[in-house]
Amino acid sequence: MDLLSNLALGFGVALSPFTLMLAVIGCFLGTIIGALPGLGPSNGVAILIPLAFSLGLDATAALVLMTSVYYGAMYGGRISSILLNIPGDEPALMTTLDGYPMAKAGRAGDALVLSGFASFFGALFATIGLMLLAPLLSRIAYQFGPAEYFALYLLAFSTLGGIASNNQAKAALASCIGLGIAMIGIDNTTSMPRFTGGNMHLMDGVDFLVAIVGLFAVAEVFIFIESHGKGSSIGVKLEKVTIPVKDLLGGSMTMLRSSAIGFVAGVLPGAGASLGSFLAYMSEKAVQGDKAGFGTGNPKGVMAPEAGNNAAAGGALVPMLTLGVPGSGTTAVLLALLMTLNITPGPTLFTDRPDVVWGLIASLLIANFVLLALNVPMVKIFVRILSVPAWVLLPGVMMVSFVGIYSLSGSYFDLLLMIGFGLLGWFFRKLDVPTVPIILGILLGNNMEDSLRRAMVLSDGEWTYLFSSPIAIGFWIFAIAGFVAPLFLRRILKKPQAISD
Repeated sequence: MDLLSNLALGFGVALSPFTLMLAVIGCFLGTIIGALPGLGPSNGVAILIPLAFSLGLDATAALVLMTSVYYGAMYGGRISSILLNIPGDEPALMTTLDGYPMAKAGRAGDALVLSGFASFFGALFATIGLMLLAPLLSRIAYQFGPAEYFALYLLAFSTLGGIASNNQAKAALASCIGLGIAMIGIDNTTSMPRFTGGNMHLMDGVDFLVAIVGLFAVAEVFIFIESHGKGSSIGVKLEKVTIPVKDLLGGSMTMLRSSAIGFVAGVLPGAGASLGSFLAYMSEKAVQGDKAGFGTGNPKGVMAPEAGNNAAAGGALVPMLTLGVPGSGTTAVLLALLMTLNITPGPTLFTDRPDVVWGLIASLLIANFVLLALNVPMVKIFVRILSVPAWVLLPGVMMVSFVGIYSLSGSYFDLLLMIGFGLLGWFFRKLDVPTVPIILGILLGNNMEDSLRRAMVLSDGEWTYLFSSPIAIGFWIFAIAGFVAPLFLRRILKKPQAISD
């Protein structure tokens, strides 16, 4: 009964005309962002967060808008993967293996429709899983003390940059840089300034949003300038769009298996949609066998990774809402949004702000149906977005970033700092250093430090207290495994074309 009453509360929030409008706008913008190669959900959410503050949205409205953009971007990533053989984002990489061969064989419309339904199935599965699993996990989280939270934060740092990064050392370096930036400002315990250089603007620390918009949105503009504005063009023409009912019914079990695998991958902190997409594709290839012709245009090879990556995207919201630890790069950006709105994710969120949580869940259920309606009959419209030249698009991104950040803080120093982070992001992109661990360090650094200090105070300085419970020991084991495992998995992930051989 609690579940039904909570859902009733959520739909009471989500079905208001204003919230519905935000969900539709977010789905539409997210699909466009996902369709544009290189942007992806992390950049899309980071770009639009300043807009949410400029509009003066409250916590529920801002979260509904951003998560709708998140889900929409996950849907949109398949469009350029199928038509251009260029993934719109990293999780859509596996979709290129069978999506582009289908398009070259004259079945581009079928591939887009099948991937749209698979994305819907995976996202709906994940939203229901979020609805059922998150309250249970939030009750378990009440057993967490400072030792457990410190180990949990360590797990997030160990795993979040691992799968997506080319080098574990670079991921560790990025995490350390983020932790170092988090130390800037007034010390919570001693009230002494740290690493401010006497600059009064840094006494309150570095704002999450300034760093996020700089590292993602502004850095993307610098990359564009360096590339001299190389645009994109449609590689395969899209003609008639119909619903291939036979392929859709034949792939129902494929979507179910892939959604379950993707959701589990998403719930694991740091695994994210990339691993969900990869595991779903590989599992389905193993189930179907070598004679299925994966990699040559098999419809199930399109449906499996799309269901997997969208289910993982929803699953990543579970640890973010219940534990305050992001499950992916995009949920790290969403975590920054919540903290900026003075909402602390964790086990108390479901009791303190049920309107926010259940309004979000209900909005995600609605957004899935909105996205299905947008991505099947209107797919030709989104395809045309790929022809928009970057020299038109990216100046608009820059304008939104500057106006949004300035309207939030009213400080010219934050604008300069945002440009500085943009240059830092561009420089790290050149060195292939991941920027998501930097964001994670800024977001969680103070909480991680506070947990460590409380643990040392409670134990009278005894470091073995950090390993004093089965939960903490489990997190330490998973953290070590999460840091080491990518060293063995990266060769497989970096050579996806070999999968189809």
